[in-house]
Amino acid sequence: MTDRILVDFESATVSVIDASGQTTHPLGSAAAFAALSRAWVQSGWEIKYSYTFSWLGRPVIQLPEDLIRAQEAICQVRPDVVIEAGVAHGGSLVYFASLCQTLGRGRVIGIDLEIRPANRRALEEHFLSSLITLVEGSSTDPAVIERVRSSLRPNDAVMVFLDSAHDKAHVLAELDAYADFVSEGSFIVVTDGVMEEVARSPRAQPDWAWNNPRAAVREFLVRRGDFALEPPPCPFNESLGLDGQSVTYWGGGWLRRRKSGPR
Repeated sequence: MTDRILVDFESATVSVIDASGQTTHPLGSAAAFAALSRAWVQSGWEIKYSYTFSWLGRPVIQLPEDLIRAQEAICQVRPDVVIEAGVAHGGSLVYFASLCQTLGRGRVIGIDLEIRPANRRALEEHFLSSLITLVEGSSTDPAVIERVRSSLRPNDAVMVFLDSAHDKAHVLAELDAYADFVSEGSFIVVTDGVMEEVARSPRAQPDWAWNNPRAAVREFLVRRGDFALEPPPCPFNESLGLDGQSVTYWGGGWLRRRKSGPR
């Protein structure tokens, strides 16, 4: 049975109806927020809500909450290098570069199979261009991986964002290729796991229920005990009952590399 959500503003309740029956929650509860967020995320996916934002002049194509959470993690880790697979218009690269500039440390490497001339030109002419290195080629090409590897210094703190092709096989190959670049205590972030949640939507492909980034993460974690599914904690939370809940496209995608114990 398909879930239905009933919002009653008069009684200030949210009812969720599914195969197990109907459950009613106060409108101001964490359970109601989760149900409404799920509906909001799917509606936003359908109308391409994330395609309405830019950062310092470049389209960013991310949910604002995901960007804020990324900022919190970057502020915590203070990486020397942020690697992003998937450039598109370059907004995320500019966003990460602006955080590096604000923190007074760090640079960004952007990888894409094809960097369109207009996007390359805009990034090369951007006032933050000195902090951005562009690498054109498949993120899983051994030559591209080696080029990225050779640009890292031995003690660099590194964070990785994977936002290129989102099929399971490609994301799993990226995880295998870039996980070892991630420094202990830092993250590799797999974006758009939301594909699994919106698999029944009109804009989805028939195989999204299993062929998605989140499925790649689950398989990766089976064989990599040095990584844990661990979203960064909220450094500030005075909400009324929200504990780690996010309105996100990146759910199930934050992997922290465990710190080694004493030797």
